Amino acid sequence: MKAVIQRVKEARVMVEGNEVSRIGKGLVVLLCVEEGDNEEISQWFAEKIVSLRIFPDEAGKLNLDLSQVGGEVLLVSNFTVCGQLKKGTRPSFHLAADPKMAEEYLNRLKELIVAQGISVKLGVFGAYMEVELINDGPVTLFLERSAKV
Repeated sequence: MKAVIQRVKEARVMVEGNEVSRIGKGLVVLLCVEEGDNEEISQWFAEKIVSLRIFPDEAGKLNLDLSQVGGEVLLVSNFTVCGQLKKGTRPSFHLAADPKMAEEYLNRLKELIVAQGISVKLGVFGAYMEVELINDGPVTLFLERSAKV
């Protein structure tokens, strides 16, 4: 799995001009499921996302996690996060999982995060989406874990 994670003041997903999801303070997670991903990786991702200490405390230091600030997660499937640019200028997406597997793991990740007490909203899997957000900081991270050694 690979993800681009952005700390946001608010975010929403639009599909065909209609708002389908919205969060306030929290994290937007643009997630790509890769071939070979498994339950262990999903669990690791859920724990890591929930425990990221990237929100400021009263002294302005990045010490607080989602639960400490009452934050939410907007989880959006995004196979382009797995894009490879090693050759040429057109990205290769050969590392991305097939859509059925990707959707299953996206939904599993949502369940695992919710089980930790965090509200999670989803984009629309496979749809053309417009993701609007106010990046807070900006704070943007890349998270990656692979079953390949």
